[in-house]
Amino acid sequence: MHGDKEIKLVLENGDEFKGFSFGAERSISGEVVFSTGMVGYPESLTDPSYKGQILVLTYPLIGNYGVPGKEVEANLLKNFESGKIQVQALVISDYSFEYSHWNAKKSLTEWLKEENIPAIYGIDTRKLTKTLREKGAMLGKIVVDNEDVDFYDPNAIDIVKEVSVREPIIYNENKQNKKIVVVDCGIKNNIIRNLIKRNLTVVRVPYNYDFLTEFFDGLIISNGPGDPKMCKETIHNIGRAMKHSIPTFGICLGNQLLALAAGGNTYKLKYGHRSQNQPAILSGTKRCFITMQNHGFAVDMKSLNEEWQEFFVNANDGTNEGIKHKTKPFMSVQFHPEATPGPVDTEFLFDEFVRMIK
Repeated sequence: MHGDKEIKLVLENGDEFKGFSFGAERSISGEVVFSTGMVGYPESLTDPSYKGQILVLTYPLIGNYGVPGKEVEANLLKNFESGKIQVQALVISDYSFEYSHWNAKKSLTEWLKEENIPAIYGIDTRKLTKTLREKGAMLGKIVVDNEDVDFYDPNAIDIVKEVSVREPIIYNENKQNKKIVVVDCGIKNNIIRNLIKRNLTVVRVPYNYDFLTEFFDGLIISNGPGDPKMCKETIHNIGRAMKHSIPTFGICLGNQLLALAAGGNTYKLKYGHRSQNQPAILSGTKRCFITMQNHGFAVDMKSLNEEWQEFFVNANDGTNEGIKHKTKPFMSVQFHPEATPGPVDTEFLFDEFVRMIK
């Protein structure tokens, strides 16, 4: 076991899983969730939607292709979805101490230790995932050297403020371009990359920013962590924008926030959808897309009035995967059309958004 220190994962129901440390050696707590993706740990670990969560990867072998470098492109880190690791801690079955990849600059252990993120390997992630599926996502803690910590629930606080920018940032500034305001609730870099690729000027604003003081052509409501009902200022501002019929596209948390601004309701899923293999059916068709997802809450479609229609639906459990207004330029999806990691089949939604603002 390479002489690694024994540590443990403790769930709020009392279950304990003993393993070995391969990250920072400190105790920490959060909401324990699982992802069923096979690859993409650099992107997943830096996804702000995981803020406050202890991430369990169901794929057994992790670390075998190392971690890429911090190259910058268009003022964004090229290989990551934000500027740092966002998870509270990482839980895996088997850690690959030797890595090999043309793009790798360091090992997963080196990266985790650099960013002070605890990690545990050598536990039965299959048993742990079954527990989370049967009993639902639950709070947990990584305990090192018997240094106990209190359980911490990221859904009980306004956690979006921890991942949103503090001041507006402009990307791809050009007077000839259409201008898009992006409400940053914990945005993934690839959403911004997709907008830049379509020759749009992007104004990234804090989650509670009064963006109606800006002149712009369209609105993006980003992904992010936690309970959407905690983003009261964001919901209020989206509602004001809807009165002006501004073309709007919500992604992930943005789907939930748009529904709440429209007078709808959201609820917590038992264990959420996390990974790049979630099937979403385009409503009214037999077309099913395999999508990238990371969310623990969902929109209650029945809570919206008849002006709204379901855009996509989850093929596994029938939960909502998007909403669309019947007459106004408002749409949102619960999955990630920008992928990273995962399939890019639904990138066409960015093109649909561009058509909405022309």
